[in-house]
Amino acid sequence: MEQPTIGQNLKRIRKASGMSQEALRDASGVSVSTIRDLEQRRRDSASLATLSALAAALHTSTGALLGDAAGAVDRREPDAEPVGLIGVRRALTPVRGLDGQPLDLDPAGPAPTVAGVTAAVRAANAVYHRNDFAATLAAVPGLLAQARALVDVVDADEQLAAHVLASRAYSLAGRLLIQLRQVDLAHVALDGALRYARDSGDRVAGTEAVAPMCWLLLRVGRFADAKTLALRTADQVEPRLSTATPAELAGWGQLLLKAAAAAVRDARRDEASEILDLAAAGALRLGNQRHPHADLIGNDFSPEGVHLMRVESAVIAGQPDRALTLAEEVTRFPQVTPSSRQRHRLDVAWSYVQTGQHSAATGVLLELRDTAAPWLRQQPYARDIVTELIDTRRRAASAEQAELIALVGGVA
Repeated sequence: MEQPTIGQNLKRIRKASGMSQEALRDASGVSVSTIRDLEQRRRDSASLATLSALAAALHTSTGALLGDAAGAVDRREPDAEPVGLIGVRRALTPVRGLDGQPLDLDPAGPAPTVAGVTAAVRAANAVYHRNDFAATLAAVPGLLAQARALVDVVDADEQLAAHVLASRAYSLAGRLLIQLRQVDLAHVALDGALRYARDSGDRVAGTEAVAPMCWLLLRVGRFADAKTLALRTADQVEPRLSTATPAELAGWGQLLLKAAAAAVRDARRDEASEILDLAAAGALRLGNQRHPHADLIGNDFSPEGVHLMRVESAVIAGQPDRALTLAEEVTRFPQVTPSSRQRHRLDVAWSYVQTGQHSAATGVLLELRDTAAPWLRQQPYARDIVTELIDTRRRAASAEQAELIALVGGVA
């Protein structure tokens, strides 16, 4: 059965609320032409800021407008260019026999060690954070095989460490696959990360595995699920701020950032603000302290991370002027990863476009082209910004903008 479109959901909820299109315009700030185009299926998508404004005016969730999550992904995040996933797919979905054991598809090698797998996870994370996704993709199958084998060969004294390492290896695979928009495989990888984290009994490892699962749920439009998972887990591991270790603070705080991201996307702006205020208290306590295993995971919770989420929330709430003002107040902290700062720069570029500062927006995108082209190429957000930038200019695209179009696509 065909799933309802955003426009059909919008029309049904608007009529049930007794609002005319004009009344919805007045309450949301979204033009009647946009509302009409969505409802009459002349448009099948809208920006998250637009959907959030409509949802807030209708006193419903953004998820209710999106409807079917899979359809939402198809509309909002087209598949990336084909990538070499055969090795990763084999590693994540091995062939198993009646005994439940995976077939050994690779030649046997020396037994892995905790030190060796730790070094391999650290190296793969470093490559990932350099935006070299092709190299990370090539490393992941072997890394997963080593991590699984380690769990099988270590003695009881090293079982906890082995399971935590396996969780981190699978988490890295999941994060990479989210970047490559391979959401089904990412879910398999992150399920594996959660399984190993549970078996380890390590609560910090558990938060490390839950946070990227929340990210995945955000990517596929499951905002309510992402918020529930993040907040429920944060409640389970909430530390005493006066005695918490950096790892405990960072794990808890990262979950709060995911919950805030989900809340603001689901038109729960006040709730998102409250969550960020709570996160800010933990970030202040953490200060410049790094997560002790920052080189093995993707956690970059910090005062800067909280502030970047405030900028993102302003963008989603349709407040570009406020987003730019907040962006000027960002103070750098050592914990924050390159991808988080790159994502923030897209928020700045979007806000520049929305305020008519086209040259400034182009400059931000060119900066990202020069420093993080492989990452930029995978971002649907970048395609949306380039499309908006070209559509709102009166002149033809410049040579530099044409290069951006070639890099990220998205402009007819």
